[in-house]
Amino acid sequence: MAVAIDVVYQGDLHCKATHGPSQHFLITDAPTDNGGRGDAFSPTDLVATAMGTCLVTIMALLAERSGWDIEGTRVHVEKVMVADPVRRIGRLDVVIAVPQEKALALDEVAREKLERAALACPVTASLHPDVVKNIVFTYS
Repeated sequence: MAVAIDVVYQGDLHCKATHGPSQHFLITDAPTDNGGRGDAFSPTDLVATAMGTCLVTIMALLAERSGWDIEGTRVHVEKVMVADPVRRIGRLDVVIAVPQEKALALDEVAREKLERAALACPVTASLHPDVVKNIVFTYS
């Protein structure tokens, strides 16, 4: 299934990206360390965001099918850039935190299934193998 995303450069290192099916849009800016003002997500921030939202969405799909409630689960992603040999994302550190009241209802088998599902996230699988992906799950 193809999805169209249209991007228009608006000047001053800002882009407007429009999601074809919904017509929702977002604005990007270059990061401050690369000449931008940093007043919006950078393109590499969106990659980190895509990974975080993908991980929890895949978990939620399994949870809904299994009758588990993981609402309120939080994902914290830290993106670390590197400059050598080229400027790129070097590492993504992710902590997925299932709230304690939801975690109490998940036995070890359920937790393992949720983690395995998350680790099959298509965004994570699409990232270059040189990008280090540290993913930690917490249940508290």
